Amino acid sequence: MTASAESSPDAITEKAEQRPDRTPTWIRGGYMLFFVIAFSLAQTLHTVIAVAQFLHMLIFREANTHVAAFGGSLAEWARQTSRFLTCADEQKAWPFADWPKPRD
Repeated sequence: MTASAESSPDAITEKAEQRPDRTPTWIRGGYMLFFVIAFSLAQTLHTVIAVAQFLHMLIFREANTHVAAFGGSLAEWARQTSRFLTCADEQKAWPFADWPKPRD
């Protein structure tokens, strides 16, 4: 088989279909739509958290550790989701996996 035949769309599709761990494209598209909506909501939640943390710091002169921890875990969820949406990873984020812990 020549190099051009190996990289033809039919050959690529055939190779992808042979992998048992690969989610069918239309099903993955449904997951992606779900995560795009969830990611958008998470961006809004991040803004609310940032404003709340700022107000807490104005009043108490220190950051709220619980808010900071949740913000860190939400950021890790957003990272996982972004990797799934860009096809850098096949692992789906919460709610299809455990909620992530914040990175240190």
